[in-house]
Amino acid sequence: MSLDFTEQLASELNLEIGQVKRTIDLLEDGNTIPFIARYRKEVTGKLDEVQLRELKDRFEYLKELEDRKETVINAIAEQDKLTTELEDKIEQATKLQEVEDLYRPYKQKRRTRANKAKKKGLKPVAEFLLNQEQNIDSLQEFAQKFLNPEEEIETVEDVLAGARDIIAAKVAHDPQSRKLARKITFRDGKLVTKAKVEESTDYDVYYDYQSSIDKVKPHQTLAINRGEAEDVLQVKVKTKDGKIISRLENRFIAAEFKFTKQIKKAIQDGYDRLLFPAIEREVRSKLTEEAEEHAIDVFAENLNNLLLQSPLPDKKVVAIDPGFRTGCKVAAIDQVGDVLDTTVIYPHNSQEGWKTAKEELEQLIGEYNINIACIGNGTACRETEKLLAELISEVEQKLEYVIVDEAGASIYSASAVAREEFPDLDVAMRGAVSIGRRLQDPLAELVKIEPEHLGIGMYQHDISSSDLNEALETVVESVVNYVGVDLNTASKSLLEHVAGLSSSVAQKIVDYRSENGKFKDRQEVKDVYGVGPKTFTQAAGFLRIRDGLNLLDKTPIHPESYDLAKKLLNKIGHDINSLQSDDEMMDLKKQLKSLDIKKLAQNLEAGYPTLKDIKDALLKPGRDPREDLPKPIFRDDILEMDDLEPGQIVYGTVKNVVDFGAFVDIGVKEDGLVHISELSEEYVKDPLDFVAIGDIIKVKILEIDKQRKRIALSKDF
Repeated sequence: MSLDFTEQLASELNLEIGQVKRTIDLLEDGNTIPFIARYRKEVTGKLDEVQLRELKDRFEYLKELEDRKETVINAIAEQDKLTTELEDKIEQATKLQEVEDLYRPYKQKRRTRANKAKKKGLKPVAEFLLNQEQNIDSLQEFAQKFLNPEEEIETVEDVLAGARDIIAAKVAHDPQSRKLARKITFRDGKLVTKAKVEESTDYDVYYDYQSSIDKVKPHQTLAINRGEAEDVLQVKVKTKDGKIISRLENRFIAAEFKFTKQIKKAIQDGYDRLLFPAIEREVRSKLTEEAEEHAIDVFAENLNNLLLQSPLPDKKVVAIDPGFRTGCKVAAIDQVGDVLDTTVIYPHNSQEGWKTAKEELEQLIGEYNINIACIGNGTACRETEKLLAELISEVEQKLEYVIVDEAGASIYSASAVAREEFPDLDVAMRGAVSIGRRLQDPLAELVKIEPEHLGIGMYQHDISSSDLNEALETVVESVVNYVGVDLNTASKSLLEHVAGLSSSVAQKIVDYRSENGKFKDRQEVKDVYGVGPKTFTQAAGFLRIRDGLNLLDKTPIHPESYDLAKKLLNKIGHDINSLQSDDEMMDLKKQLKSLDIKKLAQNLEAGYPTLKDIKDALLKPGRDPREDLPKPIFRDDILEMDDLEPGQIVYGTVKNVVDFGAFVDIGVKEDGLVHISELSEEYVKDPLDFVAIGDIIKVKILEIDKQRKRIALSKDF
């Protein structure tokens, strides 16, 4: 790695040079970010995943910048136009945009007006005007020397027009011209939109809209882009043209030159025809890029919170995928998500069907001793909810229910993953199973579905799919490795997100497990074809075995640190068997809490961060970090819109967070909106600073619009 890169990265990110170098070495050696963040803290100086990704992204940008500089310098040199001054400017550029601006005048362009004029021999006229030579008294006489009917240059005006085309291109492609036009436009320009249709649409608010460029909000940019794409809106950038042209004239014209009129006309043309359209594209591109980055960040944060929703372990569930004509698909699933029984009920077709449906549900629930039901929130959800509420009031057995967001369930049901998991179930019944599993373990089930289908983003279908997928894959990878996966129950879809495991290796692990039974310890993973020493090192700490031969296998302690963990236990009179005895665990926890880890790290010649992580893992062996998060709200009755009134206080679950607020499920069919202005008594810049998907919050009903089916809420402070 270039020493200059190291110093630059250290300076930009406020890190030590050695810290940067060691971290880049780890990354270039093929180590994954989750592994580095969790198990190489001594090497990186405890950089977290966010810092590591920032360092990696910036390093890759600098490499791309250096590569582009080399390409541009070589391309200009091949034209014999590279000067020492130009090469120095390119070498000193710190942004790709600066390099492209410097290269623009030397790019091989197609049949432009300026190129045509040059081919016709009019370059000397343009140079005379640009150089503003004083040795010619008559421009007309000078121009006549370049008349050439064979090249369609028949008049003096033809000569001057061609010269102006060359000057216009020179002005438009000049790096300083672009820099000043860009600066003024971004600082003083406005984005203006007008309606192209007369009828009302979703874009009414933009029918006569304008905003300073730096004040346009990301969600507005994406809405405007969509309205333009649908041919509803006309979008323009307006800027201080006169100010820019005046500055360009000052740059290219000397006050005493006789023929400034020709240069001014060329500058005006170059600005109108070439420079401003390019800057306008830059403005739109930058606004879109920033809006997409923001939308991706919001989506990623929402996805992170969705995947980290609290699981419901060791509970049997009856799951219902509701429907009218085709009936409600019902699946009873056991504690680990295996299907116990399935049926289809038809409660919404007749009174007799309603009665029969209740009887079938009661029998299913009683047979498998189930206390929890869940209903997908799709078509016929609230009608099916009434059925369950009525059943609960009639049976002695304790039964509660929860509504589960089924976004993406239909995508999963028809997928190859679902067909492989449930080859004997039809598509609709797979959806019911998925709904139940989402309640039991949201992470394990939701990783099977492409994130853009989970209903938690905003304008995600308008965003570059490659950028979105890359960002969301990062989130999934981070969450999966933060939580860890059970090696003996994890699906291929979950395993392939573990650090170091490819999709093919994940499948081989599943195949090995089905052929040889449960894994007994982490070391056995090495027997799987494709799991070499490096793969094992990257993945092992994130794989858990609950009831294996080695009790440390249920912790996030990496196998490379098992000896250190045993030394720590021995220092306080324990061994790993203490992890399975309740009485010994109580004593172990007491001693661990009082342990001076810094002092012990010195005695054991171990890294303090690693030893501290071992201590934390031993305090809560086998603990799922999601356990501390809010549990779903279970109900045994039903709320209707008619049950609500302004001023009423209720609890709800945050379902989605967007730029303008948060949507909250309060138990009725329609989610309510807590507008950004109602999230806190403080000023709220970003709703995600105050709420997250899965949060259980107390809200006050502000307004109920039954006709438009909208509920306005305020977070109860």
